[in-house]
Amino acid sequence: MRYKLGLPGDLITVRAASLAAMLMLLSASPVILADALSKDTSAWWGHISVLASDQFQGRLTGSSGYQQAAAYVADRFKQFGLAPAGENGYFQPVGYVVQTVMPDRSTVSLVREKETERLSVGDDLVLSTSTEQRPSVAGPLVFAGYGIHLPEAAYDDFKELPVKGAIVVVLVGGPETLSGAQRAHAYAESLPHYLEAAGAIGVVTLFNPKDREVPWARVKAASVQPGMLLEETKLRRYQHPIFSANFNEAVADKLFQDSGHTFSELTALADAHRPLPRFTLKRDLEAHVVTEISHTRADNVIARLAGDDARMSQETVVLSAHLDHLGTGTPDHGDGIFHGAMDDASGVASLLEVARALVQKPENHPRRSVLFVAVSGEEKGLLGSRYFAAHPTAHAGTIVADINVDMFLPLYPLKRIVAYGAEESSLGEDARAVGTQLGIELAPDPMPDHLVFVRSDQYSFIRKGVPALMPAMTPRPGTAETEIFQAWLSNRYHAQADDLSQPVDLAGADAFNAFLIKLITRVADAPSRPSWHKTSFFARFADTPLP
Repeated sequence: MRYKLGLPGDLITVRAASLAAMLMLLSASPVILADALSKDTSAWWGHISVLASDQFQGRLTGSSGYQQAAAYVADRFKQFGLAPAGENGYFQPVGYVVQTVMPDRSTVSLVREKETERLSVGDDLVLSTSTEQRPSVAGPLVFAGYGIHLPEAAYDDFKELPVKGAIVVVLVGGPETLSGAQRAHAYAESLPHYLEAAGAIGVVTLFNPKDREVPWARVKAASVQPGMLLEETKLRRYQHPIFSANFNEAVADKLFQDSGHTFSELTALADAHRPLPRFTLKRDLEAHVVTEISHTRADNVIARLAGDDARMSQETVVLSAHLDHLGTGTPDHGDGIFHGAMDDASGVASLLEVARALVQKPENHPRRSVLFVAVSGEEKGLLGSRYFAAHPTAHAGTIVADINVDMFLPLYPLKRIVAYGAEESSLGEDARAVGTQLGIELAPDPMPDHLVFVRSDQYSFIRKGVPALMPAMTPRPGTAETEIFQAWLSNRYHAQADDLSQPVDLAGADAFNAFLIKLITRVADAPSRPSWHKTSFFARFADTPLP
């Protein structure tokens, strides 16, 4: 499928009357008291109302709707008086390969001796669209536990396991001896490097049922949507084609038949964060994967607020959020549009409101420069931020920190914030200090096995040695907030119900934006640039960034 691109300078063709009214609201930029906020008066919600509107058709990376959303953000940057900081004005073009897997024409089978069991592509497993698939593959299955290869942390699931020419099965998680951030990094970065170096021909991923965030039916529905890879091959997780699939945990024992192990036995160990056994499975896997390939382009949108200190302004603090979402699909909630109001129009709206707040008070401009970066391709594997981190524009200066905003979920009043990455660098102390000042508790990662640390754009900066943080609102345990949060994940996350009709706590969003403003200002004004803790596993990337 090939997408028609709009040029960055194109006018946004949203409904004229509603957009004109919205722009009047946004340009007026009054300071509104929290208790007076409504969806009609909140400037933050005003941005979301545009970005998550039907007109932008879910902002799929590379689509006309995405490019119109990018033009909207650039127009706001210009209106606020921010300097262009892309390669073409506010825009940094990023090239993508679009891969669509054809499940009805693809086959996957389990083979033992002369017995062949045909698997259902969609019901039993889904084929990854974000990894370049091998057209044909056949080899033995081996179970590699958590699939963690971190010899520098004295942990290796692959020791003495025959991997060359095999399809490796892994259960996402990790032992208690590794932090959640280390487990996440091992899955996102170390696993692909190891499998390619060891000569594996495929990988099959299993998730612990307790960590599943969306029903398998939605996973199946999403698998027919196009995936994307960066055109620049060296920036991909896998440099070469490899069979890649996610297996439905409800039928996982198909993989473990006659192995002497059951899936429930393995998940019980994973629940306790104990090491998993590693062993050869009693079946081979054969697959023929049919894909369709095309190419597209989508822009990162970048603006700069120059710092007030002549020396320190050469250093830059990045505030990032992703502009893309999932596009459209078979209607399951209204019109079939994945509006992405919270994921992540909300983060882009906060980025815009923080930018406006900093610009409007010249006497409070920070000493370091601040770069505002709305990236493409996050939903396709953090691709736009990965490209920017590898190719920062000439206006970026020396990037010393990234604060990323992604789906911070203002579903209730702001009392607690989790700052993913807080334990790794001095940014954690900054977040705690700002929280204390505002009466907000800084909480630990409540779901370390969900790998949030590597699932949003801050990780692209961490890979390049830049301290980074992603703050988000988190519920208070034992309160109704927990039920609200879990219900949102089950019913709205990556679903068409993440739309403009959902309830949000506007005062909570307003308070979160105030937290962001103070955090950005504190980091940008500090005498010393942010630093990794010496005990952080990720401090090593400051000296040797990953390619």
